Amino acid sequence: MKANIQHSTIPIKKANGELEPFDVNKLERSLMNAGAKEATVAQIVEDIQSWIYPGVTTKKLYHRAFSLLRKEKSASHLRYNLKRAMLQLGPTGFPFELLIGELFKQEGFDVEVGVTMEGRCVTHEMDVVATNKNSMHLVECKYHKDQGNHVSVQVPLYVHSRVDDIIITQRKLKKYKDVTFSGWVITNTSFSSDSINYSKCSNVNLLGWDYPLGGGLKELIEKFNLYPITVLQKITMKEKKQLIEQGIVTCTELREQKNILNSLNFTSAKINVVRKELDRILG
Repeated sequence: MKANIQHSTIPIKKANGELEPFDVNKLERSLMNAGAKEATVAQIVEDIQSWIYPGVTTKKLYHRAFSLLRKEKSASHLRYNLKRAMLQLGPTGFPFELLIGELFKQEGFDVEVGVTMEGRCVTHEMDVVATNKNSMHLVECKYHKDQGNHVSVQVPLYVHSRVDDIIITQRKLKKYKDVTFSGWVITNTSFSSDSINYSKCSNVNLLGWDYPLGGGLKELIEKFNLYPITVLQKITMKEKKQLIEQGIVTCTELREQKNILNSLNFTSAKINVVRKELDRILG
């Protein structure tokens, strides 16, 4: 499907207030990644193109698309609601750190969350430390409940100096002599242009909701099926918070730990309903 020139130049307002041209291909990818059928994608795109107007917010646009997708009555509308589900992981950033830890585990790393590490000058606490035989990734997580927030350049500057301080000490240890160290800033929102420019210059890795293009956090969550439990509709927010307090942040973890739902005093009927929803989302 190809966007016509008229629609591709309609300005839409992002969460941070900036305007960008409407990208029908981006909308199509989001729907397809959520598992929507091709015919459904075509119908939704046609509706959006006939309805869209200059200055409409991305939030309103995607809410309309989600409402249309929900009528399909499949798990795709739950997966499409991923951005909202991420914003419901708060209010603290710890559940987000756990989710990022799970992401590195999928890549084969041993992971620790909330690690105190000695630097040459001071002691540091890293949100996530992921290691394997050859490398260690030191991660600062920046979780925001407002999608309009972005990570300023001060954060990668800060992380760069902290990682350098840690590396000096860690390389003195024999087991880390030949290990490659990398600093990361990971957020559920976006980065300022200065953040991106500084990271490219200083070799600090950035991972945001849609950054880097085609390989952002959203795409990685979809790739590894790491949907947060906040996408579920069959359990309440209070029940979700209880699960998060027990360290369960992804649907995959919830499905694997079959007895965890018993701790919430669910009836057998509700447990079956929740498990069916998990199977629909995860496949």
